[in-house]
Amino acid sequence: MKAPAVTTALLPPKAARTAATDLRQELLRELGDDPAAADVLARWDRWGQDLLSGLDEVYVDPQLSHRLLHEIAMAHRARPQALRERDLQRLLRPDWFQASDAIGYAAYTERFAGDLPRAIEHIAYLQDLGVTYLHLMPLLQTRSGPNDGGYAVSDYDEVRSDLGTMDDLEELATHLHGAGISLTLDLVLNHVAREHRWARAARMGDAHYRDYFWTFEDRALPDSYEHSLTEVFPQTAPGNFTWDPELNRWVWTTFNSYQWDLNWANPDVLCEFVQIILNLANRGVDCLRLDAIAFLWKRMGTNCQNQAEVHAITQILRAAAHIAAPALIFKAEAIVPPSEVVHYFGRGPHAGRVSDLAYHNSFMVQIWSALATRDARLMSVAMSRMSRIPTTTAWATYLRCHDDIGWAIEDRDCEALGWNGWAHRNFLCDFYTGQQDSSFAEGTVFEQHPVTGDRRINGTAASLCGVGREDQPLAVDRLLCAYTMVMGMGGVPLIFMGDEIALCNDADYANDPHHCDDNRWIHRPLMPWEVANEHGDFSGHQVYDRLRHLIAVRKDNESLHASIPTEVHATSVDAVTCFVRHHPAGDMTQVYNVADHAVSIPAWEIDQYAPGAAREVLSGEVVEPVDGMYHLAPYATLWLVRD
Repeated sequence: MKAPAVTTALLPPKAARTAATDLRQELLRELGDDPAAADVLARWDRWGQDLLSGLDEVYVDPQLSHRLLHEIAMAHRARPQALRERDLQRLLRPDWFQASDAIGYAAYTERFAGDLPRAIEHIAYLQDLGVTYLHLMPLLQTRSGPNDGGYAVSDYDEVRSDLGTMDDLEELATHLHGAGISLTLDLVLNHVAREHRWARAARMGDAHYRDYFWTFEDRALPDSYEHSLTEVFPQTAPGNFTWDPELNRWVWTTFNSYQWDLNWANPDVLCEFVQIILNLANRGVDCLRLDAIAFLWKRMGTNCQNQAEVHAITQILRAAAHIAAPALIFKAEAIVPPSEVVHYFGRGPHAGRVSDLAYHNSFMVQIWSALATRDARLMSVAMSRMSRIPTTTAWATYLRCHDDIGWAIEDRDCEALGWNGWAHRNFLCDFYTGQQDSSFAEGTVFEQHPVTGDRRINGTAASLCGVGREDQPLAVDRLLCAYTMVMGMGGVPLIFMGDEIALCNDADYANDPHHCDDNRWIHRPLMPWEVANEHGDFSGHQVYDRLRHLIAVRKDNESLHASIPTEVHATSVDAVTCFVRHHPAGDMTQVYNVADHAVSIPAWEIDQYAPGAAREVLSGEVVEPVDGMYHLAPYATLWLVRD
């Protein structure tokens, strides 16, 4: 840490305004003869205070704001003209990622296409499906050997050699933009690979770079921290600290021994990442998924997750990006308890100033819980307790992702139904690994904790829904019911590669020496293009066509704009839940039966949200009750609107 100094937060209002004005003049000098200098200054006037107030919360280095201004100016001067024009388009439509036409797709480049140049050949496939947002999983240079699925980055300035080059990435981004698709990449913030140049320099005795990391001469402090820390990978990487013989010190390694946690209290680390972020923005990246963001700040006596400084740091990074490259947005990968995740959009003074998107992990878990129990009540309880998010932000809703499923279900929500939280989470683990008689799923256990017994689950969405099992004739309907919820919640719905053609588990991962020690690869299959281009086998064909239709309907309904929250209501029928959206463009009531049997529900329970005869937009038909009841088939979904 640098020596303490006076910050703008400690200055009288007039002095603070003078300091901000001086910085504005400094930014103008840094921009020099740039023809768009006036645009950058206007953005400084809009977001400069966000940057300064964030700095005041965390850092005391008097030169830090000047260093960041230099990085912002240099990045903007290097920004290609096409991306400057994209900045202006996005500034005119800042809600581009909130609109009902925003549809996401996530894939590993090598599993989807082989490499970046060949990914261009499959853009038409994404367009046909209706995709407007492509998330390519980690593709920056990683260490050789185990690399946590690409999250052990050894060079932020290079693409993995097997996938291509930075020039290939730029070309792909250009083609995607031409097709109306935004590009998202992962940015690992919490740690770097042991082989990263910063870590190499630290191991060689460079004190400057050693301060980029949390290192300790003995176990005294690590042992004190361990009292309140959790283990991310208790089986394969127990503990949170690793002895490094070259460094001759203990290193903080939350995830794996080869991933060194960064010291974000060091302002040099902040400056490095501002430069990294703006460089990726200048390559054409539209969104950065902020990986492991919850872990950035370390504080003794806590679990070192969700600390207040994390949100201030994110605000600084976002403000810098908005000034230099406003086409770029942030998505928080904060897989934390539901009561914590809303903070990654910003609360109080940070509201709307942190991440633009965040994963709705709780909603994903509640969908799987409802399908297993054939009971939507817990979903209704949990979703009704979620805090509102800023109207300028959006959830990223999803059914599956590249990672395992951890059962983020809070005890208090279970208690509202008279359930035991631990027992329910244990039931879900058993259910999705086929250990329950009522199970339809074919999942596998990931990382069972040796002490607590906590388990997480792997499996493709199709396999977890029972697709491919002869005794599960309703598996496709089950999968589509779940995805209709994902599409109907609002926000940016994400499709994980292969779900659209009902790809099942890939047991061959165990024969791959690069993947055999990580069973998450069971749900990361190769894209079978000979099947995908025909939209799959019979099951896959159904899923593709119905999902494509669902996306088209979603795009035509402005009431699904993410600025409007979704209300989730329980009904008198345990298996039936209602999603209600009140929007000036028109209200929508969604009805879901999460059970594998038909149910009937009194008409008034639906009509109180959608009075009178309603048009069901997924089928285009008018839906009316029969004898005062709505009769719902297994896994029925209704999107009801009034003309």
